[in-house]
Amino acid sequence: LRAGDVLVVNTSATLAAAVDARLGGEDVVVHFSTRGDDGRWAVELPGGRRLVLEQPLAADADRLWWARPSPAPYGVPELLREHGRPIRYAYTERDQPLSAYQTVFAVPAADGSGSAEMPSAGRPFTAELVARLVSRGVQFAPLTLHTGVASQEAHEPPYPERYAVPATTAALVNAARAGGGRVIAVGTTAVRALESAADERGVVHAAGGWTDLVVTPERGVRAVDGLLTGLHEPEASHLLMLEAVAGRAAVRLGYAQALARLCLWHEFGDVHLLLKDDNRHGSHC
Repeated sequence: LRAGDVLVVNTSATLAAAVDARLGGEDVVVHFSTRGDDGRWAVELPGGRRLVLEQPLAADADRLWWARPSPAPYGVPELLREHGRPIRYAYTERDQPLSAYQTVFAVPAADGSGSAEMPSAGRPFTAELVARLVSRGVQFAPLTLHTGVASQEAHEPPYPERYAVPATTAALVNAARAGGGRVIAVGTTAVRALESAADERGVVHAAGGWTDLVVTPERGVRAVDGLLTGLHEPEASHLLMLEAVAGRAAVRLGYAQALARLCLWHEFGDVHLLLKDDNRHGSHC
């Protein structure tokens, strides 16, 4: 990274989104995925169980359903704070505190919204590293995209997610590109939000709401010059986004290096930087 580059970071805070529950006398774990504008939440029952709550999150969804909390002493944000824990998958050996799933950029939302899973590309950053980068002339631009629990490893496209790109971030990104700087998205969530706010010329505007954008090599990227991201499974649809940024050859080279160097996958694993066009033959882990 060099002076004039802008790192676009996701400020969404990770929720303690897994809650133990009882369903028909059976112990289950409910994952709270996404908070809707009307107060409903998209919830997931792992293990193939299906429960018709109100309506599916999407027409072809079989895991995620919209649910409205029944009258209770407190709402879902309070429920998660009191009884929730971070969603943990089998490859994580032990439970970690919620603080381990928060990035240095995380800002809790006033309405209790957040990400069901950590925007993990920001995890390796520390306050010291941010200060060092700023001292070198690298700028940071915040946006927000609350991630759900769509299964990218099963070729499942991402569901609509809430995002917000503030006017200050749009102006900073546009100024950087006009001045020859590079816009580097920290994570696939930052790419999705930024590209959702960009017009066909690549100019970014203040925007917010819900995005169903899927970034592919055919669609390409308009506002992003690079991507700092973790390592994704071979079947993950996120790999198409990586190819949209840097091309298939660079992605394959990067993953070959990752395998050779025994890099780690998933949210507590390693990250790599992908740069498009003039740096396409270098994908670094």
